[in-house]
Amino acid sequence: MLKFASILLALTLAGCSTGGRLADQLNTNKNAGPCPVVGSVYDASRYVKFADESAPKLYTNIAYTGEITDVRLFCRYTGDMPLEAEIEVDFAFGKGPEGTANKKNYPYFVAVTRRNGKVLAKEYFNTEADFGRGKVSSKTELVNKIRIPRADESISGVNFEIVVGFDLTPEQLEFNRGGNRFRLDAAE
Repeated sequence: MLKFASILLALTLAGCSTGGRLADQLNTNKNAGPCPVVGSVYDASRYVKFADESAPKLYTNIAYTGEITDVRLFCRYTGDMPLEAEIEVDFAFGKGPEGTANKKNYPYFVAVTRRNGKVLAKEYFNTEADFGRGKVSSKTELVNKIRIPRADESISGVNFEIVVGFDLTPEQLEFNRGGNRFRLDAAE
């Protein structure tokens, strides 16, 4: 099994796309095994950007917020070939009192891990919120072409996890780990 570890490390996450959805293909064939577990990392599922990081962490100092509200995974087994997967990530965004732009980029990551938490592959993406119609926005991003090579047919997707989260600064991560939170629609 150890000689196959290097094969498993050759995981590939290949971009966001809207074409060729795996979910549309899954209606025809039943999977040979379970899909990997999918979800968001709790400490990285919320994004709060303050206009001034040194000021008190009050609602009146918020520029932008974000939250990962749902993650869905679709996967397909084909013999002993790599396990193919794609995820849909639902985001909700907020523009606080100190937010000045009508568009904001939010960095996030998608990682493939072993069930014990060891990261095998990680890729970074950006999603853009458009606040042209108000202070709250939402969207769904599709990340497809996630491939998990398997040594043989006996390697199941249940051995892996696919996790997502915002790419946070150390200060943002500390804020989240402190149990702090602001609702996206607190101003309404």
